[in-house]
Amino acid sequence: MSVDQRPADTPPSAEPAETAPSEGVPAQIKLVLGVLLVAAFVMILNETIMGVALPELMEQFSLTAATVQWLTTGFMLTMAVVIPMTGLILQRFTTRTVFIAAMTLFTVGTILAASAPVFGVLVAARVIQASGTAVMLPLLMTTVMTFVPADRRGRTIGFITIVIAVAPAIGPTFSGFILSQLTWHWMFLSVLPIAVLGLVLGALKIQNLGETRPVKFDLLSALLSAVAFGGLIYGLSSIGEAAAGAHTPVPPYAAISAGAVALALFVLRQLRLQRTDSALLDLRVFRSRSFTVGVVMLLVSMAALFGSLILLPMYLQNVLELTTFQTGLVVLPGGLAMGLTGPTVGRLYDKLGPRPLVIPGSFGVFGALALLTLLDQASPVWFVVVIHVLMSLSLSLLMTPLMTSSLGSLKMELYSHGSAVLTTLQQVAGAAGTAVFITLMTTGTKASLESGAEAVTATADGIHTAFLWGAGMAVIAVAAAFMVRKPAVDGQEPALAAH
Repeated sequence: MSVDQRPADTPPSAEPAETAPSEGVPAQIKLVLGVLLVAAFVMILNETIMGVALPELMEQFSLTAATVQWLTTGFMLTMAVVIPMTGLILQRFTTRTVFIAAMTLFTVGTILAASAPVFGVLVAARVIQASGTAVMLPLLMTTVMTFVPADRRGRTIGFITIVIAVAPAIGPTFSGFILSQLTWHWMFLSVLPIAVLGLVLGALKIQNLGETRPVKFDLLSALLSAVAFGGLIYGLSSIGEAAAGAHTPVPPYAAISAGAVALALFVLRQLRLQRTDSALLDLRVFRSRSFTVGVVMLLVSMAALFGSLILLPMYLQNVLELTTFQTGLVVLPGGLAMGLTGPTVGRLYDKLGPRPLVIPGSFGVFGALALLTLLDQASPVWFVVVIHVLMSLSLSLLMTPLMTSSLGSLKMELYSHGSAVLTTLQQVAGAAGTAVFITLMTTGTKASLESGAEAVTATADGIHTAFLWGAGMAVIAVAAAFMVRKPAVDGQEPALAAH
């Protein structure tokens, strides 16, 4: 889904260009974006519903925790393999073709999961679902950046924040409610009608947007990408399990090492291929200062988000002794606040630019993580809710402006690659944040146990240690926030380096 290239020699400007207000988003684009938003929402919701169901699946299929975890690990690894290829996919195939293929894969996977007679079929179904899910968010982001006028992108990407934030927030609560009333099959049966409706609407209403171009598929790049991002995400995700003493099929540091070597080779390969515009993932996106700074801040933000999403439920259930459903209700207000403020933050971005939003947002994330270090066995639940809402609102001030300004600093022909890079690195950052927070918590818990503390107290101490280090990580985001700026002219940022 590429478009005509712009001239590369337009003189850069240090100040935002004054542009006349646009006439709005065409009705056809609004329709396409609406269908894409609904599809992305149901896909991300599906991605987050499995965690609560794992204990029930362990019992039904007589599996160990390590084995049943492959339902989430397999999904995550498939995403890691497919997402880096979306930059090429979105240029080579039409919008309609990509959407129908993604929704068909997701729908078939959902049907297969709902009717799975054995565990192996359920794992295969999750892999098929992930293959479709991986394409949808880059497709949505690229469509917005390509066809929505620059002065309206903030509010449009704000609606994408609803998808990114609200779906994971209600996922555990939704699945917890389903499991309290029905069997695990209904987690998939309940989203199936929406998936089918999205597929039918897309097939009937979505027209081809933009133009395609015959980009060559480089098999070596695809293989290196799979090993690199698959190895890194698997290794990072396994660190917490290994630190807790659980057996992992592949040692985490072996997977990380293999992933790092493959990543280095992948980068070298892309640098060579991009000279002829045939890279699987075009790394020229990092020549934009705004894109690079935005990526750094998004990585820190995603690490903090995923790390807290892992530790807060542990704290609520293991220290405050809440049920799974109660835990979902505690974190629900934060997720809703983050998502529902997205459009408002987007409108503010369109008027003010990113800096007045990301600076207070970064301080808010730091403050929330610092407050989380105060949690102990006697902390009231309302205090946890307030802190989580503060963090969620602060992340909302970061995510919409950073995604809009970073992608907006690229040339049009790099939008699909920029979306693929952002989505890929968000997956890596989420895995890294989870790994770091879990490892720090485990280390702190062990140290507390060895000093004679009781199990609950030791868990609280470990979580305190993890959030303390998390607050330290957030300082990076605070420093980087002062470097963020609105792209001077769309796609014409001063380059970091010329190659």
